[in-house]
Amino acid sequence: MGMNLFDLSGKVAAISGATRGIGKSMAIALAEAGADIALLQRNTEQTDVKEEIEKLGRTCAIIPCDLEKTDEVKAAIPAVVSRFGTIDILVNNAGIQRRSPSVDFSETDWDDVMDINLKTVWLLCQEAGRHMVPRGQGKIINVASLLSFQGGINVPAYAAAKGGVAQLTKALSNEWAKHHVNVNAIVPGYIATDMNTAILEDEKRNAQILDRIPADRWGNPDDFKGTAVYLSSAASNYVHGHLVAVDGGWLGR
Repeated sequence: MGMNLFDLSGKVAAISGATRGIGKSMAIALAEAGADIALLQRNTEQTDVKEEIEKLGRTCAIIPCDLEKTDEVKAAIPAVVSRFGTIDILVNNAGIQRRSPSVDFSETDWDDVMDINLKTVWLLCQEAGRHMVPRGQGKIINVASLLSFQGGINVPAYAAAKGGVAQLTKALSNEWAKHHVNVNAIVPGYIATDMNTAILEDEKRNAQILDRIPADRWGNPDDFKGTAVYLSSAASNYVHGHLVAVDGGWLGR
């Protein structure tokens, strides 16, 4: 009975930013648990993740979605519903980063980060909610950040956007929990992905970070598989508005 709580057979999951890293691992995990997958991605010619999911015996489709184009963002969820007949799970994983001292941070960089990391999350949540709320079921997982809690250095737009993702998650949860739509967020710690290559290659900074992580290692994308399945499944039916840290104990220190 316990294992059935995590069974996603018959469910349809849409996920952004799944061509690599954390997003790819979460997409594979949901497929391994039985879900069919809609990949929201800009490059429709990149099919390796789709092929990997199909090898698991699941249906997978690439839905064109350039997060820099509002019309494509707004059309993505209706396209998923048209292709699969429904949407049960939405994972908002895609994001970008810009680094600069705040006094030099450009308005263009601010707008780019806020649009991709917050506005598109809102738009995709809104479109998914329009389908899920009337049905009385659904799971939405946003990807927040340690900077939803901390300020960071030289990343004002990223910190502002990820703080917004945390609050948006709670706001939507307050409205939609009574409709049996769970809105939660995953909070990654320091994860060995392309976004953190510069830090990983900086021996001094890398050592400082490792010293603060109780687990004594950086995370890797596969560390998110279990949390993604949990928050997508019946096992989390009474979990609403929660920010689940997958950080090796960073926030608890």
